[in-house]
Amino acid sequence: MSASALRTLSAPGVIGALMALGLPAHAQPVRTPPPAPALAWITNQGSDDVSVIDLQARRVVATVPSGPAPAGVAVLPGRGEVAVAHAGDGSIGLIDIATRREVARIAAGAGTVGVAASADGRRLFAADWHGQALVVIDPATRQVLRRVPLGRAPAGLAVQADGRHVWVAERDDDRVALVDAEAGTLLARIGVGAGAHPFALLLDEQRGRLLVLGVQDSRLSVIDLARRELLRQLPTGRAPYAAVLADAGRRLHVSSQQDDRIDVFDADTLAPLGTVGDLAWPEGLDAHGGEVWAVSWMDDAVVALDAASGRLLARIPVGRNPRGFGRFVSVDDTPASPPPGDRSR
Repeated sequence: MSASALRTLSAPGVIGALMALGLPAHAQPVRTPPPAPALAWITNQGSDDVSVIDLQARRVVATVPSGPAPAGVAVLPGRGEVAVAHAGDGSIGLIDIATRREVARIAAGAGTVGVAASADGRRLFAADWHGQALVVIDPATRQVLRRVPLGRAPAGLAVQADGRHVWVAERDDDRVALVDAEAGTLLARIGVGAGAHPFALLLDEQRGRLLVLGVQDSRLSVIDLARRELLRQLPTGRAPYAAVLADAGRRLHVSSQQDDRIDVFDADTLAPLGTVGDLAWPEGLDAHGGEVWAVSWMDDAVVALDAASGRLLARIPVGRNPRGFGRFVSVDDTPASPPPGDRSR
């Protein structure tokens, strides 16, 4: 039957025609749900909460109470959860992205700072600053699997794509450590210079390197992943705190706290390209969709910048003393199907 003939039928006739074509009379068009909004989860250390920003709407859509002094943050891919490290009591809070409520609190150590997740979301790692350990957590069971002893003041973390090898900044020992998190063993240690005080790490596996920010000596150290050795060092602004790759990976952005700016480098050559100002003590950085999102501690705000030009796009008020130390942008609030044995969902 032609489409024009179908249009001339009455309602009963249409139903009969559908049945003749082998289609159910009650068939309805399939509706694709709208994509989940991209959200930024900003830890506010001064107000003990997390501001949730809708990146497209450019506004805070929720405020989630947290434990004491939240600082580190990590989105767990595929689980629909965000992990928040509480420096005040060493616990890790898990927030459900869909409901925007904390659903679990895990006792992880004496004072957790950095937190990071494996690419599949099946492992969560926390740096216990006071307990001098890397804490390995199963987010499905909410259990600590093991603690790997480390040097003094472990801070930032970077997890390789295999989800097993984890780099840790041992700040007060002026070095970084490589840990086999499944075996619980230390594989290597690499010094970055006396007085460097490495704090944040950025893994660039595409280029085969780890980038280390020395918050005390204001240098960017480049470590070769394959050879596990220091390649070069270059100056940044004062007290670099965080780094992110943006503009389709072409530009490296580094927040320099004491210069109230972001330094921009060519990601391939690490040649300086310029700076972006108008921030007050910038801290955490993340990137999404051609934009860089920067946390401004003294402003109690988060700013959106065009990744290519550095142009200011938005300034959004959040809670007190925001940190956003880690990867804080989520792009999907629908968890993957739980793996066998995962009864947490």
